[in-house]
Amino acid sequence: MMRRREFIAPSPRKRRHATLIKLFTIVAVLSTPIAVEAQQPKKIPRLCFLTFDPGTFQSRSARFEPFFNRLNELGYVDGQTITIDYLSAEGRNDRFAEIATECLRFKADVIAVTTTPGALAAKQTTQTVPIVMLPLGDPVGVGLVSNIARPEGNITGTTAMTSELSPKRLELLKDAAPSMSRVLVLSYLVDPIAPLQVKTLEAAAPSLGVKLQIQEIRSGDDLPAAFDAAARQSPEGLLVTAESIFSVNRKRVTELAARYKLPAIYPWSVMVTDAGGLMAYDANEPDLHRHAANYVDRILKGAKPSDLPIHQPTNVQFVINLKTAKALGLTIPPELLVRADTVIE
Repeated sequence: MMRRREFIAPSPRKRRHATLIKLFTIVAVLSTPIAVEAQQPKKIPRLCFLTFDPGTFQSRSARFEPFFNRLNELGYVDGQTITIDYLSAEGRNDRFAEIATECLRFKADVIAVTTTPGALAAKQTTQTVPIVMLPLGDPVGVGLVSNIARPEGNITGTTAMTSELSPKRLELLKDAAPSMSRVLVLSYLVDPIAPLQVKTLEAAAPSLGVKLQIQEIRSGDDLPAAFDAAARQSPEGLLVTAESIFSVNRKRVTELAARYKLPAIYPWSVMVTDAGGLMAYDANEPDLHRHAANYVDRILKGAKPSDLPIHQPTNVQFVINLKTAKALGLTIPPELLVRADTVIE
């Protein structure tokens, strides 16, 4: 015999309990997207690196290693904790405007620049994205900023004080060969920092008893012809101004100086230690590169460029290569040797 199933209405207390369970379920469901959103990966900052030097991030110039090594020490690893867009102008200043615009397309959080033309292009491209200068020659002289201590706008970084150091280079060259009376100045005048250096050299030359022979190049391929043309006026020494084109072509420059038997002084120690040049006097650029990396870190953590004074060199490096001096038949005076920070024997 089949029995009819009886339906018994739940008590008021049970109904309230069931209602509470439903409410908790609804709240849990509604809050799930918030929890999922909270678990989304943190945004990785993006650094756009503009350079004159040809190559890629993997084949980059050794002179930039202090900058990238310092970023690594600060916890920034490309592809993991930062994205680095390494954009090269491939040795052409006219490409900087184009690649600076690429930085905006990539939505860069910071732009790092290694040359004056690159910095000027970046400044013309954006007034909001922070720009950090790896040691540039004279940011005030070329109009990037008007105040070193309180840089206005979106630009800060480091300076190598190239204009100030150029006369000292000429003095050291004269000290190395006191009888020298005619100096070849090799310069890349399309870079705005070059004319400023030439101006300070021309002001210093008379008091040192030397005449300057200014020789301009427009590309690395101009170097052999430039030395050949200069040789007709019988220069007795060589001073190279501080534009990136000479760092890129450093071995070609030092080889030509050796071929024409010219005692030379360079703006970067790497032209002596790596390329075999005679002398260099620089603003300890590895230290300035590391300081620029510190500024990138501080900006990514919220600092404003205008609150970061442009960092100036606290020491300089004077390097002499006695092997090269011997090959030139040049005896470096003892009083000059004792002033050198590094002597290569």
